[in-house]
Amino acid sequence: MVRLPNTSTDVERGRRLGALLRRARGERSILDVALDAQVSPETLRKIETGRVATPAFPTVAAVAAVLGLSLDAVWAEITTPEHDLAPTGPAEPKRPRAVS
Repeated sequence: MVRLPNTSTDVERGRRLGALLRRARGERSILDVALDAQVSPETLRKIETGRVATPAFPTVAAVAAVLGLSLDAVWAEITTPEHDLAPTGPAEPKRPRAVS
């Protein structure tokens, strides 16, 4: 499977997600939270620093659960109105029109 490049919107959401998780973790160590969420500490570190802009949903869900965050709250925190995060990444490829 080929991954498409991250858009600037993806990168910004990843940065916001990382900041949210760092704040929610507070004084707890990355190791403790990662072990409780059953993810690697390095994965959690990459998410928190924004190096992984689009982490897998099960990973986010597990970390959010350990930190006592609802997924609705996480989504609300990392998204903004579309005009604030207008995508500037690759455009969607044009599809050929059907010929009748």
